[in-house]
Amino acid sequence: MVNAIIMASGLGSRLRPYTLSTPKPLLKVQGTPMIETVISALNSAKVKDIYVVVGYLKEQFYSLEKLHKNVHIIENPDYQIINNISSIYYASDVLSKGDTFITEADLFVKNKNLLNRNFKSSCYLGKMVKGYSDDWVFERGKNGIITRVGKGGNDCYNMVGFSYFKEKEALLLKEKICLEYKKPGYEDLFWDDVVNKYVSLFNLIVESVGDDDIYEIDTAEEYEAINKI
Repeated sequence: MVNAIIMASGLGSRLRPYTLSTPKPLLKVQGTPMIETVISALNSAKVKDIYVVVGYLKEQFYSLEKLHKNVHIIENPDYQIINNISSIYYASDVLSKGDTFITEADLFVKNKNLLNRNFKSSCYLGKMVKGYSDDWVFERGKNGIITRVGKGGNDCYNMVGFSYFKEKEALLLKEKICLEYKKPGYEDLFWDDVVNKYVSLFNLIVESVGDDDIYEIDTAEEYEAINKI
């Protein structure tokens, strides 16, 4: 049984003015709300239940429960004051249910079969970027196991917003997220920072995706450009 957590609670401030009245994941890209492309990819992979963690303009997401029988809303009351570790914290019980996808909501998934692969190991999906990247990247050992999850690196796979945790490591992630929550400085943590802190305890690999499979849209300029394609 595989479930999924979609993080959708952020303010989307870099996409203003578009996000002043519409949360970023519900903005339409080429006619479809971004979060719908994520849900479609998860459903194509036969995910049982999808839990959407909401905060900013949360009431606009509840229609998803009517559109999709397997979508459930979880509210994140800390979204304005704590980084995205809060979204995983409030959805941490999902990590006890078995294998779990964790994904961002503000993605445009062009390849609907993106997740139709045999996930034999916990992993992050990534795009290879040659040269230096200041984005979130993965460093790997000779055996292909991820040794660092963080910002900045040369000739590395870049994070694209999807990860997959097998049951044992989903439970480990829950344990470490709950351990780090409320510790001094936790307010600024990304949930991936927790993975990086305990990365030696995980058995994470990178699953490669194509350049045209998925798009991250971070700015108003990027949003306008992709809608012109």
